[in-house]
Amino acid sequence: MRRRSLLLAAVPAGLVTLAGCGDGSSESGKTSASPSASASSAPPPKIVDGPLPAITAGTRFGEKPTVAKGPGDPSENLAVRTAIAGSGRAVAENDFIRADYLGQIWDTAKVFDNSYDRKRPLVMQLAQGSIIDGWRYALQGKKTGSRIEIAVPPALGYGKGGNPQAGIKGTDTLVFVIDLIESFNSKSSAKGTVVPQTDAALPKVGTNTDGQVPKVTVPPRTDPPKKLVSEYVLEGDGPELKADQTVLCQFQGLVWDGGKTFQRTYGSGRLSQFSLEQMQQAVKGLAQGLTGKKVGSRVLLVIPPELGYGDNPPSGGAVKKGSTLVFTVDILAAM
Repeated sequence: MRRRSLLLAAVPAGLVTLAGCGDGSSESGKTSASPSASASSAPPPKIVDGPLPAITAGTRFGEKPTVAKGPGDPSENLAVRTAIAGSGRAVAENDFIRADYLGQIWDTAKVFDNSYDRKRPLVMQLAQGSIIDGWRYALQGKKTGSRIEIAVPPALGYGKGGNPQAGIKGTDTLVFVIDLIESFNSKSSAKGTVVPQTDAALPKVGTNTDGQVPKVTVPPRTDPPKKLVSEYVLEGDGPELKADQTVLCQFQGLVWDGGKTFQRTYGSGRLSQFSLEQMQQAVKGLAQGLTGKKVGSRVLLVIPPELGYGDNPPSGGAVKKGSTLVFTVDILAAM
């Protein structure tokens, strides 16, 4: 079983699923696939330069760092230092990030979590209720390609209750080193290489990479395929998805008969994040068709009824009993 990140706040974003998929809400662009991104009514915390412990080994971006014990007493404020300045896109509130990190306790230098050993960077939204506030405030405005070191006081971490699972007391200040690899927002698209679409019996999918909905043309007067179809439209160069991973994506779902859209994220101001394992219980063809595909790709899926909703479609929508489904999915990141 894949270990869950200890950085999750009250709402574990990585476990939110596409339960609303097919509910007929697509025309408004709504999706239930992202956590709430409501702004906090509390003022932002004061951010200071230090003190912060030294990074004594693994000092390059992407290397697992070794961090010294905290020097003396920590600040009561959020301490933030850019150890390596990147030149990529600046991160904003409610963006998703992909990052490697190491976390340890100030007083003891005990490491309680790190992603480097797991070789699966964190994918998480910088939104209230999705991640601890120390990260949410410290990373806003920082550029991808940067290494950021922070010291998080209890009030911006796990509060007075601490995190007993990780051995964190309610009085512990936490130190993190964060390698900010990528960031994504609702205008993100796959950026892969265009793959020729030569099969006249399959839908044609647009290859735009501007974050807008790609046009899908279902071939008229053509019977849908009987078996699952999973084809690249844009082929990325990232790692292949494994069946136990969580995917961050843009997507749209259509019905083969008539080509009507029943749900999408493109143009909605939101992204979708879901577990492939959980998707096996909702739309099997979506999980099966994405497994093995490369991160950074746009994928066309044609899903026969037995791997979609079969004879039990969501009520009141465009999906009917026995509907063949068509999906386009931009695989932005995975963890």
